[in-house]
Amino acid sequence: MAGTNWDEEVDVLVVGSGAGGLTAAVAAADAHARVLVIEKGDEYGGTSATSGGGIWIPNSPLAQEHGHEDSEEEAFAYVRPQSAPNVPDELIRAYIRKAPEMLTWLHEQTPVRFAAMPYPDYHVEYPGGKMGYRTHLPLPFDGKELGEDILTLRGPSPAASLLGVINWRFDETYALLLRPKGWTGTLGKMLWRYASDMPHRFRSMKDRHLTLGNALIGGLRLALKRRNVPLRLKTGLVQLVREDDRVVGAIVDQDGKRRRIGITHGVILAAGGFERNPALRKAHLPGSDDPTMSGSQINNTGDSIMAAQAVGAALRNMHSTWSAPVFRVPGEKRARLSTIERALPGCIIVNQAGKRYMNEAASYHVVGRQMLENDKPGAGTQPSFVIFDATFRHKYPMGPLLPLVPDALQLPAVKRTMCKADTIAALAPKLSIDPEVLEATIARFNADAVKGVDTEFDRGGPAYDKMYGDPRVQPNPTLAPLVKAPFYAMPIYGGDIGTNGGIVTDENARVLDEHDQPIAGLYAVGNNAASVMGESYPGAGVTLGPAMTFGYVAGRHAMGANT
Repeated sequence: MAGTNWDEEVDVLVVGSGAGGLTAAVAAADAHARVLVIEKGDEYGGTSATSGGGIWIPNSPLAQEHGHEDSEEEAFAYVRPQSAPNVPDELIRAYIRKAPEMLTWLHEQTPVRFAAMPYPDYHVEYPGGKMGYRTHLPLPFDGKELGEDILTLRGPSPAASLLGVINWRFDETYALLLRPKGWTGTLGKMLWRYASDMPHRFRSMKDRHLTLGNALIGGLRLALKRRNVPLRLKTGLVQLVREDDRVVGAIVDQDGKRRRIGITHGVILAAGGFERNPALRKAHLPGSDDPTMSGSQINNTGDSIMAAQAVGAALRNMHSTWSAPVFRVPGEKRARLSTIERALPGCIIVNQAGKRYMNEAASYHVVGRQMLENDKPGAGTQPSFVIFDATFRHKYPMGPLLPLVPDALQLPAVKRTMCKADTIAALAPKLSIDPEVLEATIARFNADAVKGVDTEFDRGGPAYDKMYGDPRVQPNPTLAPLVKAPFYAMPIYGGDIGTNGGIVTDENARVLDEHDQPIAGLYAVGNNAASVMGESYPGAGVTLGPAMTFGYVAGRHAMGANT
């Protein structure tokens, strides 16, 4: 296909508008590229916008500024044994080496700001693990700076916002979660901040006080606007065009019309995983082919992964996901990630035989994997049931079930997922569980909870568990007996927040073929690429951290900048 046939021509085409793609676009623009970003959906930001926005950056300059020492070797020692054996050492080392550089560049060249957090690695007990300051969270961002572009920013997920609309910071989340003295003042300020944003409030429900993933994407979008980089919505990748050994163009569907785009330097694929594609799930994720099991946004259907494979790209670890326990609310298109509730004192998770089978307070990736791996005849875990008592019900949320709000006033769809009874023996038959078995499970857990030691699964033992517990409950902030009627149960599933297998890439984010040779002009980052973490989840932000780091590397490398 000759260059004269192109409808337009750019230096770098970025496919996808999540954090990895927008970082790549800014980096390429700063290397003097003519950049175009395309997004299949009618809103930009991808799954990144709906996430917590955290990035895992070992040996971070921000952490060092506050006296928290780290090193490349410690980070490598931590990640290497957790990542898959088929992930090369040089890929892990490239991420660890480039991540701090990317963060420094981001602070110097964009409006995005991060803070290192006292958030422990998920497996701090492993060699090289740290008790905090590798996970970084974005600081709030004023969405008014985006002008009209605030209207097409993908909003937060229902599990990461107040009432599915109002953005919150983590300190506000904890105030509403644990309700310490003064929490009503925090709630009042949040409601006033949202309601008083006039006249914007009359034209949109979108909150312009951007936090978490929305703050990250908002800052990156403003960086693109300042560089006059176009972001084209409702424009999806259909096909890559390869001539000889190089990708030279792409065919896209722009609002129902085909366009041919010539590329002089490179295509950067950053369009997420394939978790919303039932056919690909069935082919690669046995036993988990339902897209509604995913907490990811609906546009991640693997189009760009398949397009890359069609021009010779190799794939790796397509069976793997970022696993997670999820709640499913009837009528909602995406599942709701369960992050905090499982670690709060006064609840347990049991299988369909009425028995515990894991540490409920472990990281969501570990819990999600356990739910999938323990699904056996007679003791099924899809779904499992989270059991809690009236004390928990009053004090804490459980997924979409809100505390303080009477059962009768919960949303009808939420009420349909809830079971309730005056005794454990009466609750069990509603779950098709033997009452004697469930009573025995509760009795053993209660005895342990009083002592503060989980003799079955060591819940509350690892440092990570305690982070989401209630510090007012001692001696173990994750344990309290279930004793007060009525008793509740809700189904909870082993799902995911995205796939993490995909296109094989090298340390420069170049796409590799089946012979480990780079395909010139083609890059992949984020969940389009097979994760540098393999099948593991070492800490909060190991999805977006590599996505943005390799996005930075790809944007610069495509333009021949030093990396």
